[in-house]
Amino acid sequence: MRAIVQKEFGGPEVLQLTDVERPKPLSGEVLVRVRAAGVNPVDVAVRAGAFPLLGEPPFTVGWDISGVVEEAGPGARYRVGEEVYGMPFFPRSAGGYAEYVAAPSRQLARKPASLDHTQAAALPLAALTAWQGLVDLAKIGEGDRVLVHRAAGGVGHLAVQIAKARGAYVIGLAREPKHAFLRELGADEVIDYRTTDYTEAVEDVDIVFDSSSEGTRALEVLKPGGTLVTIMEHGNQELAAAVEAAGRRFAGVSVEPDYASLEAIAALVDEGRIRPYVAATFPLAEAGRAHELVGSGTVQGKVVLTIG
Repeated sequence: MRAIVQKEFGGPEVLQLTDVERPKPLSGEVLVRVRAAGVNPVDVAVRAGAFPLLGEPPFTVGWDISGVVEEAGPGARYRVGEEVYGMPFFPRSAGGYAEYVAAPSRQLARKPASLDHTQAAALPLAALTAWQGLVDLAKIGEGDRVLVHRAAGGVGHLAVQIAKARGAYVIGLAREPKHAFLRELGADEVIDYRTTDYTEAVEDVDIVFDSSSEGTRALEVLKPGGTLVTIMEHGNQELAAAVEAAGRRFAGVSVEPDYASLEAIAALVDEGRIRPYVAATFPLAEAGRAHELVGSGTVQGKVVLTIG
């Protein structure tokens, strides 16, 4: 099969299309014929060596996949021909930038019926990050006031929609050109963080969803007992202690595979309450170009590789 392999850390040019051996599914696993693979900022960081999750190269980056079950091992949850999506193995290697991926069937879910594979591949890592932070950890509920940093980004635009689907009042931080997009997603208020100090414009927030390493600034807008959800500082014990000492809750998200949450997300998608925004697509052979775009830090929504 074809896969993107890198033999060294470096820029996007290290991502090379290579012929490799096709994996075989074990008991409880399925072999997925990948139709699309999502590209996330963590992929870029791992490729460059800035976040060495996978050790030394050679390896294949990528976790978000959507495709069709080609083979099913004994005891697997899915049959040959079923369409599935997911984020297998994270933070260990999944080899997602490839024509085939073997993965535990319980780390995948049936693809939302209303989405094609390209759209579905944009969901898993970003949507699970938002879901596990807002729903599992912060216990978001009807009427909660939620502040979302980087609200138009890959994780942020899904966090906005998940919060709205749970009945929250959502305030999004983003550059002014992205405000119309966020209002279309359902954001109740939108603030340009470049021209407005959000700590002066916002108060009495129940949940801050932080994807930008804001640290203790969140305490200025959080209610007593409110929750700081952070995806960048999940291991920061000093920050956790400061938040708890101030009478707020600290919730660090280290995203993990979870088929039950993927099923819940798929249900909301098929109800028309969540929709991933795909900013650009590239063929597998042009993974380097996809990394250049994601690495720019300016993408609205997600970037996806199309395969086959």
